Amino acid sequence: METTSGGAAKEADQDNPFSRMDPGMAANPQPIYKVMREACPVLRVDGNVVLMRREDIDHALRHPEVFSSNMSAVELGNVRPLIPLQIDPPNHVKYRRILDPLFSPKRMAVLDPMVAGLVNELIDDFVRRGECDFAEDFAVPLPSKVFLTLLGLPLADLDVFLTMKDGIIRPDAVKGASRESEVAKSYQKEVATSIYEYFDKVLDDREVERRDDWLSQFLDAEVDGDRLTREEILDVCFLFLIAGLDTVTDSLECFFAYLARHPDQRQLLVDDPSVIPSAVEELLRWESPVSGVARVAVQDTEVGGCPINAGEQVAVLLGSANTDESEFPDGYEVNFRRDPNRHLAFGGGVHRCLGSHLARLELRVAMREWHKRIPEYQVKEGVDLVYTPFMRSVEYLPLVFETTL
Repeated sequence: METTSGGAAKEADQDNPFSRMDPGMAANPQPIYKVMREACPVLRVDGNVVLMRREDIDHALRHPEVFSSNMSAVELGNVRPLIPLQIDPPNHVKYRRILDPLFSPKRMAVLDPMVAGLVNELIDDFVRRGECDFAEDFAVPLPSKVFLTLLGLPLADLDVFLTMKDGIIRPDAVKGASRESEVAKSYQKEVATSIYEYFDKVLDDREVERRDDWLSQFLDAEVDGDRLTREEILDVCFLFLIAGLDTVTDSLECFFAYLARHPDQRQLLVDDPSVIPSAVEELLRWESPVSGVARVAVQDTEVGGCPINAGEQVAVLLGSANTDESEFPDGYEVNFRRDPNRHLAFGGGVHRCLGSHLARLELRVAMREWHKRIPEYQVKEGVDLVYTPFMRSVEYLPLVFETTL
């Protein structure tokens, strides 16, 4: 077995905890990240190259001409590249120029009352019980309802969207088969087709009559004469569906699981809500719900002295970068007042998450409104939390609480 100092990525073996990305590691990955950064910051697991150090990860994210985000980086059942995620420069610039203004911090800020209303409606449904399944009752429906509202779609379609989202992101769990199996892949493609068909029909309606929603804005958005085609809008919608729903859900579950088990930290938010924005950033850094992103090498290269061949899959471990001592000397301390906080929870470089400002808004408003009404809560006695790996989420998060209603 060769080390990275010998010029080759270390091969994962049975004694390598990262090669077994099980729920135990997912529940507490930060110490494992540290061990791996020190022992083998570039390694191969199941034929994939994995980057662990902040320096190497920054390099990969900032050089899409070498580490591409194209369709071959990850299979999602889509028939065209998802926009803008799977489009590299120079074409990527066109789409960001059209879409970035629609997702600016200023535009997101005006959504605060709408999101607050949805948060409180959800809380109303369970607050008098003094307990809830946080995932099912809150974390899953909130971003989905925000998404449906912004796109001008009926809230009655919530279950349809959740089915489509899970069919793309977790076809293995839905079908009870490995992700690489033909059963799971076939189901994922079937669901992908249903997503295109759903949005194509809605866009037919919007072509006839515009509304005050994002789908209508996509149809009319223009920069220097460039407008999105129908297929391009479908590819944007596909990405929004899988990214906008799941990542916020995962973040909420990780955040509230942490707060439920750290009452002193939670009390900071109750006593001083002005801390919430920086607490969101710190929990994004520490929890890193999206533990990594996928890239594919499109030319021979090397990272940290280790060769990477064209065509090899590269896993960029954002969670590891977010606790790397080179960027965060005290990175293993959770500090809700950390400033600056240059975390990579939303990625980096040209492919930095388009919806990051919306995600931040949802997380800030959810934490603000929740702690107004439910300042004290804990995990139900006797429950051991189980985390899913890579896309970190909590499968079952029962909370018990006293409320101010």
